[in-house]
Amino acid sequence: MNFIVTGGAGFIGSQIVGHLVKNNHSVTVIDNFHVGKLENLDSFQNKIKILKMDILDYDDLRNAVKNVDGIFHEAALTLVQESFTKQKEYHNVNVIGTENVFNLAKEFGFKVVYASSSSVYGNTKKIPIREDFERKPLNPYGDTKLADEYLVEKYSKLGVRIIGLRYFNVYGPRQNVAYAGVITKFLENIANHKAPVIHGDGLQVRDFVYVGDVARANIMAMGSKVNFAFVNIGMGTALSINDLANMIIEASGLTMKPVHGPPLEGDVRESQADVSLAKKLFSWKAETKLKDWLNVTVQQIMKN
Repeated sequence: MNFIVTGGAGFIGSQIVGHLVKNNHSVTVIDNFHVGKLENLDSFQNKIKILKMDILDYDDLRNAVKNVDGIFHEAALTLVQESFTKQKEYHNVNVIGTENVFNLAKEFGFKVVYASSSSVYGNTKKIPIREDFERKPLNPYGDTKLADEYLVEKYSKLGVRIIGLRYFNVYGPRQNVAYAGVITKFLENIANHKAPVIHGDGLQVRDFVYVGDVARANIMAMGSKVNFAFVNIGMGTALSINDLANMIIEASGLTMKPVHGPPLEGDVRESQADVSLAKKLFSWKAETKLKDWLNVTVQQIMKN
């Protein structure tokens, strides 16, 4: 089949591309390379088509998508802290750019699986979080992801097939340090024999899910008979940031303790996915265990 991956040179997008190539699909990557890197596509670059393009360029995008079976829409700005100072830019890319994709899906009839986010929930009254919980984002980035979900509800009523995958804390190879989650930042410190820096008391909890599992969820969602849904994509377990830091220190063999700094604005307190819907709709569940991945990765870092 013929697929497009927007943001296909990025952290998650390039993993989706790799899965599609492995399964002998025809793949076109659309990326403006604001964050994405060509090197993320190195191992299969000769098997795909790459278009340097911005999703805000509607006419160019329209010409690119005319004959596709589906689009995996991963192109987005994702830094929570940056979203406070660049609200217009985040709205343009994450909302207007996303509506461009949905509008073209309406015109040409292809299916869309796109990156929503657990940030749409904000601080919930309890965990684990189900898809039917109230959506109250705490930051402008989350606001853009919620605006996208309102667009999904609008376009699905017009017959467009769209699935929004609400990613929890994704980790793994190819994660850009500038646009990274807490794991990447902790690993960077450990590589330099520096203590991990925790924002706040470290009692906040997160649900960490491996990028390869996330990519697989996208493929399974696209191949499913589901035409409209919002689905949590996480491991389904909660881990405190303190425990994460100590897990990484232990794997490194270094003798140190985490350092605590001021809390971050717009930071969610507790985040853990109820992943039963993903299993029900796509027969998907995460397979990679964080501790196993960290042990291997930290040992590799310490050897370098």
